[in-house]
Amino acid sequence: MNKKQSGASPGLMAATTEDSTRHSAPPPQTGGGRKITRRQFLARGAATVIGAGLLTSGYAWQGEPNWLDITRLELSFKNLPSAFAGTRLVHFSDVHLGFNKDVHDLKRLAGHIKEAQPDIICFTGDIVDSYAEDLKESVPILAEMSAPLGKYAILGNHDYKNTELLTRLLNDAGFRVLRNQSYLIQQGGATIAVTGIDDMLHGKPDPQAALKGVPEDMFTLLMMHEPDFADTAEAYPFHLQLSGHSHGGQIRLPFLGAAYTPYGGNKYISGLYYTEKKRMPVYVNRGVGETYMPFRFMCRPELTIFTLRRA
Repeated sequence: MNKKQSGASPGLMAATTEDSTRHSAPPPQTGGGRKITRRQFLARGAATVIGAGLLTSGYAWQGEPNWLDITRLELSFKNLPSAFAGTRLVHFSDVHLGFNKDVHDLKRLAGHIKEAQPDIICFTGDIVDSYAEDLKESVPILAEMSAPLGKYAILGNHDYKNTELLTRLLNDAGFRVLRNQSYLIQQGGATIAVTGIDDMLHGKPDPQAALKGVPEDMFTLLMMHEPDFADTAEAYPFHLQLSGHSHGGQIRLPFLGAAYTPYGGNKYISGLYYTEKKRMPVYVNRGVGETYMPFRFMCRPELTIFTLRRA
């Protein structure tokens, strides 16, 4: 188990069959703003002062953003079929191509993913920072990423300026883009589901629609860009949520932690958590790229490698 985890410890065919009698959990809660607390105000002020020093040193600009942290975790689930025990799943997020990251950065990441020899690859949103066109040059690099059980992607809040083009480019790279959809993966006579839900900020997340055709007792992996959606998702039959969005705060300060986190990433910020009611594990990847500021401090970019076990 990863020592950085937070929270308490607890346990190829498309899905098309309709099921109108189950998944009657309450609708997802979205939208809304938040007030800045005194602690957050002080943290942001401190981040500004420290940031000026970091700029001078260059570490937070040219150093840490290029120092990839590879996190390895084993997670056990009683619902995981024995045929999928030992499955290696690679999770990356928030590349933000077009802002401080380009095709060369993605090529280095692809090399690490190849070394991991994944069975499944999951990307949890924000492949570009602003424009879908910034993905075009990197399509061949994404296409080189290989996983025998498939490559899956969702859209993040930065991906919504041209979702049609972005989806087409990801499809060209061999990624199946899931928007309120599930996909069934078969192996050794057993089946699991991968579900992708629309972005919480700019999309229309619909877990009930996403789960159509998925038996309720089937092991189901959820991909959702904003990690705080987990408090809604735990009312549905998901067994693990993978998210990004928060960048882990991107700039973290001693004793204070993340100076700022975006809406949708305030509760679950970095690493492994468990939801309060269902104890569903939620993993928040710190992302590969940066946004708004081309800096990282005490918050290295991350590639996560999971090994799934049967409890």
